[in-house]
Amino acid sequence: MSGNIQPVDPTAPNIKFQLGLPTNWNTKALMLGGGFDGSIPAVTGNVPSGAIDELGPLGRGYAVFASDSGHQSTNGIVDGSFSVNQEAYDNFAGAALKKTHDAAVFLIKARYAVTGPSKSYFAGGSTGGREALTVAQRWPADWDGVIAFYPAYDFTSLSLQQLRATQGFAAPGGYLNTAKRTLLFKTVMGACDALDGATDGIISNVQACNSTFDPSTAMLRGDALRCPGGTDTGDTCLSDVQIEALNTMNTPLDFIYPLTSGETSYPGYNVFGADLGGVNTSPLESIVTRLALGTTQPSYPLQATAMFDGQISDQFVRYSVVNNSNFNSLTFDPANAGQWGTRISELSALDANSSDLSAFNAKGGKLLMAHGTVDLTVSTRATEIYYQRLIATMTAATVNGFVRFYEIPGLQHGTSTVFNPAWDSLTALENWNEKGVSPVNQVMTDTIGVPGRTRPLCNYPTFARFKGTGDVNSASSFTCVAS
Repeated sequence: MSGNIQPVDPTAPNIKFQLGLPTNWNTKALMLGGGFDGSIPAVTGNVPSGAIDELGPLGRGYAVFASDSGHQSTNGIVDGSFSVNQEAYDNFAGAALKKTHDAAVFLIKARYAVTGPSKSYFAGGSTGGREALTVAQRWPADWDGVIAFYPAYDFTSLSLQQLRATQGFAAPGGYLNTAKRTLLFKTVMGACDALDGATDGIISNVQACNSTFDPSTAMLRGDALRCPGGTDTGDTCLSDVQIEALNTMNTPLDFIYPLTSGETSYPGYNVFGADLGGVNTSPLESIVTRLALGTTQPSYPLQATAMFDGQISDQFVRYSVVNNSNFNSLTFDPANAGQWGTRISELSALDANSSDLSAFNAKGGKLLMAHGTVDLTVSTRATEIYYQRLIATMTAATVNGFVRFYEIPGLQHGTSTVFNPAWDSLTALENWNEKGVSPVNQVMTDTIGVPGRTRPLCNYPTFARFKGTGDVNSASSFTCVAS
């Protein structure tokens, strides 16, 4: 069924939601997190990167519900114009989650003549991942477990880092064409692929790669990646301007103004080793290209074919920050916002960065987090920081009792041409919360790169290292190690 939750402010949009009510209800409920584009996730769908050989939540008997977070868009277009309305922005920040939950539970009670679901779970990726952490932080009594994939939990500082990265590639000569992206990808693979013991097209030892790969000195089959003298001489090398753009994405953004959320910076991305778009003929390459560098160099006004990071940050600056649809976001200084610093600080109240999940833990809640190592939309390093904060706040032993965080090598922002995982995270969450069986020996299956190959899910900060013998496409040939 479909429904609307009407706003208090008549100029604000409705919260549109859908609820799937199975005939054979398993007594449980699951909410799917949404995205930035103002559409309702399909209640007949699956959790992010869910198992492809298992039924989705509705097919398993769950009552499944989801909303558009309180604003609407069409055709997947990134549209931040809703945020000029305070109630619409508050709904996006989290209020829509509580409103949708309460409305759905009311209808579930009426449909099945019960006092409420026996268990309630939440699953989402990206903005939906932020929403997953939001419900655990703000309404722990409502939820028994959450799955947070590649969570954009610090959306405000993320948007500013996305703008910084976009500005780097917008610089004259800074954009990489397909040939240069392919050259970089091959060079990084040549330097880092075997660091995990297996030359298999997957860089699992990301930390070692980050600490050793330098595009200014890297070589591919005896040829320097950097153009002679740093001047662009064609598709066989990268210029200094292009290397600088890549390093802008690889390095953190530090703010010189305070944010209400408490954030002072946003980390760089694991750009080296990522498919920047157009490097192969995978059926997912067009999606990866859109989420990476796009097909058009960023310029004002920003095109729909430009990098996805630029589209999000452009909408954030023009509407959420300055409320001027004609503002050139590429001229905005994300490190020194000047007169707009106070506004950005106010907006940062949206960030789901609380590291105190004690109420959620006391209720028996369980949290599964996962993030691809080469995500160019939401930085993997940011999720690492959040997990480290949880440990610093609650101790490692406590966190280990209710949280698991996995990094997935080769996965970008929920999709990948290298390793596109399928994992039955919902069953893992059920077993942990309902049976007390903690996730061990979890395995993910590739659906695109080498369909059917498997890899172990390793608890961060460990990664999968090849044992030296056995089938390189089997998880049993790998072990999780710290270094």
